[in-house]
Amino acid sequence: MKVVVLGAGVIGTTSAYFLAKQGHEVTVIERQNSVAMETSHANAGCLSYGFTSPWAGPGLPLSILKWTLTGRSPLIINPNMSIETVKFLYRMYKNCNARSYEVNKSRMLRIAKYSQKALIEIESDFDFNYEQRKQGSLQLFWDTKEIKKSNRDIAILEKFNIKSELLSTEDCVKTEPGLKYVKNKLAGGIHFKDDFTGNCFMFSNEIYKKCVEMGVTFELNTDIKSIQINNNMVSSVSTNRGEFNADAYSVSLGSYSSRILSKIGIQTPIYPVKGYSITLPVLNDGDAPQSTIMDEKNKIAITRLGDTIRVAGMAHLTDFDKNLRTKSLDSLMRGLDLIFPKSYVPSEDVQFWTGFRPSTPDGPPIIGPTPFANLFLNTGHGTLGWTMSAGSGKLIANLISGINPDISTEGIDMSRYSFANKIRKNHG
Repeated sequence: MKVVVLGAGVIGTTSAYFLAKQGHEVTVIERQNSVAMETSHANAGCLSYGFTSPWAGPGLPLSILKWTLTGRSPLIINPNMSIETVKFLYRMYKNCNARSYEVNKSRMLRIAKYSQKALIEIESDFDFNYEQRKQGSLQLFWDTKEIKKSNRDIAILEKFNIKSELLSTEDCVKTEPGLKYVKNKLAGGIHFKDDFTGNCFMFSNEIYKKCVEMGVTFELNTDIKSIQINNNMVSSVSTNRGEFNADAYSVSLGSYSSRILSKIGIQTPIYPVKGYSITLPVLNDGDAPQSTIMDEKNKIAITRLGDTIRVAGMAHLTDFDKNLRTKSLDSLMRGLDLIFPKSYVPSEDVQFWTGFRPSTPDGPPIIGPTPFANLFLNTGHGTLGWTMSAGSGKLIANLISGINPDISTEGIDMSRYSFANKIRKNHG
């Protein structure tokens, strides 16, 4: 078939790769001048197959209150809230209970575990470097209460045969020697042994080059205007460079998916949760992280990428405001100084970046068919697009090809949202 993929982030490029591998004639449409220039560009760098969780959990409302009182909240909400922000917060709040958390986490773990296998498949297809390391990841605990709360997550992980181990403070330092400076502050941690790390931007570009070798066409600098519907099917995609026709279409436009889809009556609950990252050169290898360290209390991740350290985090609900927030830079620097105070080269040339994470209120992405017969979605991955990219790409390729998927699609397509499939009559 001829297949058009909308979007060339890590989700779109991996989708194109697996579609091409299955023999399809693939065209990828992207408004930027290269691949992975938005959310995939400078994310946390962690492939968190074990540390996969929705933001919406039983403790989130209380945590928000505590963060507000301390004045150092990783969640920032624009006081001039739009109706979309209000909807997202309300829907997320509805998922802040133990039952929903377990269901949503299980769905996300299903995709994450499948994605790990798909990534290994890509690595076996051809040799390439994306600053990958396979040393696991470490979640830190600052008090014993956090350790007790972790038992709920460990029980879910065990259902999926995901390896994790509770570590003492001493074992945390053995795993990550750079933690020696905060040894007396730590209560322990969880080591997710099968987690990876890697540079998502480098990965996406390597996949892009391989896709071109396989015959995939990338239409860059191309703005998507609308999706044309005829007889309950997509007939074409309209862009500033003309019409593109295909047998099937897949939408991987991240936070911008909703804008395009709403024009044809598909209402997706995807919200652009703004995140930030900083990248600094390593000063001393022994004082720097070796893999990914996650500070769940302060909602930041610190990852080693080659000769640099990437610190990412924050959740800024401010719609599509692209401005870099100085307070967020300060928060990320404080988080790095708290855990690895002597790890980086002090510099005024910090690479400070922001991107919109396409987040669903419950956590799992949206992967699967739509009410239009030849239109598919592969979007809404939130903070875990890098983690879920390979599996999501292979899954959507199988669905488009009519191949029985290797995993259940229960709870990860549009059908889980009762409000989302109200197609306007003029598009039917």
